[in-house]
Amino acid sequence: MKKLISTLAIAASVVVGAAQADGTYPDRAVTLVIPYGPGGASDLAGRALAESAKPFLGQPITAVNKPGAGGMVGARSVVDADADGYTLLLARVGMALTPAVNPQATVDWDSYTFVAALEASPMILAVKGDAPYETTEELLAAIKDSNGAMSYAASGATAIDGFSTQSLLSDAGLDPLTAATLVPYKGGGALATALLGGHVDFLAISAGSLIPHIESGDMKALMVFAPARMEKLPDVPTAAELGYKQAGQVTGWSALYGPKNLPEDVLAKWQSVLAEVATDETWLTLAERRGSISTVGKIDMPVYAQEQYELFNGLAKKFGYLPAE
Repeated sequence: MKKLISTLAIAASVVVGAAQADGTYPDRAVTLVIPYGPGGASDLAGRALAESAKPFLGQPITAVNKPGAGGMVGARSVVDADADGYTLLLARVGMALTPAVNPQATVDWDSYTFVAALEASPMILAVKGDAPYETTEELLAAIKDSNGAMSYAASGATAIDGFSTQSLLSDAGLDPLTAATLVPYKGGGALATALLGGHVDFLAISAGSLIPHIESGDMKALMVFAPARMEKLPDVPTAAELGYKQAGQVTGWSALYGPKNLPEDVLAKWQSVLAEVATDETWLTLAERRGSISTVGKIDMPVYAQEQYELFNGLAKKFGYLPAE
């Protein structure tokens, strides 16, 4: 990936004048649309941003859950909103993934103003605590020997937690669709319960759903899908470290999006706010608590969003979910 330029640093030098020229934004509460249901990783990230950014924004941030259609219902509501900065989106990887795998998606990956990246939300490859596998390589060897008999839990074949496992299988030279059997469950809690109950052999899902079980010893973490090792799991290698090229690009993330053509003064205000959030103790503590890695000011979000769209579109074609060009 190209060396990314911090939009926050640019903002500090080129848009301060715009912010000073129009100091009226915001003069009322800002609505932050969370395009998934309460209690999940996106909800936690959105409410953490609302809490952390409020002192610097100077107005309340009202988090509103609008789930449905793989995040597209909430995304559509923001895309269709007035471009005045009062309706923003807690974007997730689904904003790139859903249009990448579904030609009928109602919102394309580039239908927004990309305000900033917020966090990486690692996925964890895990097995039960008493499973006989200590490394990713041992698990992959067992999968190969099972001839498709081993199973994993995911919320869907073309969901982020489906692609996490399938990309790893593909990297290991196995058939991503037949080497292991996908058993679908809805929600991180149900996925974790499936592994704990012995209904599946492994999974690779959001860290937030697995960390408590790993800390208790009921699960073992073999690998993380993340740009860096997790502070909570410093001895667990990343997919990239282990040489898994496709899997090394798969991770969850959050970002702040708005409707197309947000005014310069709105962008300038949020650049200023997020520059404060980047080092805010509340934001960093909440991120660590949910197993996330803050990326505020570290990623060029328009570039990254396109890369993520192209990654999942390419995987969907490679794995046969979309016609190959």
